[in-house]
Amino acid sequence: MVRTPSTMLPLGTSAPDFSLVNVDGQVVSLSDFADAPALLVIFMCNHCPYVIHVADQLALLTHEYMTRGVAVVGISSNDVANYPADSPEQMVAEAEARGYAFPYLYDETQEVAQSYHAACTPDFFQFDGSQKLVYRGQMDGSRPESGIPVTGEDLRAALDAVLAGGKPSEQQTPSLGCNIKWKAGNEPDYFGG
Repeated sequence: MVRTPSTMLPLGTSAPDFSLVNVDGQVVSLSDFADAPALLVIFMCNHCPYVIHVADQLALLTHEYMTRGVAVVGISSNDVANYPADSPEQMVAEAEARGYAFPYLYDETQEVAQSYHAACTPDFFQFDGSQKLVYRGQMDGSRPESGIPVTGEDLRAALDAVLAGGKPSEQQTPSLGCNIKWKAGNEPDYFGG
């Protein structure tokens, strides 16, 4: 298991476009969220121990903020040939089992992950109402086997700041997780593993 930090894409970056298939078979695009006061894009997967560690709290946190108008989308970009637990069929089962209320999209070409400079699972990117990046970092300080409870405090603070009309603190701690499982030849230049 390679512990990989997020790349910390520059704040102010416009949300890269995407148009991907959801677990329900519908296509979901960035433009679908144009009117949202905030957009949270999460690169995640089914099998990663770091995602599993936060999954239940992530389901609760995202549901809570979606009721407050935040748009949330999960994207899995892993190579499913080598990691079949992350296949679209398994994503359907995972979304149902976890109670994810947000679209859970499959990035088969891995182009969306590359455009976001996503590096790990989970990797969080929060955009404001103008779809400019205001937060990229950890959900909270908890990690598998850390003994620290999963609260989502860092992500909550960032979301609360935007919903209150402000900006999150620029002091942001990178997310940490398993590296995205790149297909051979797709490894981006920022991938060190």
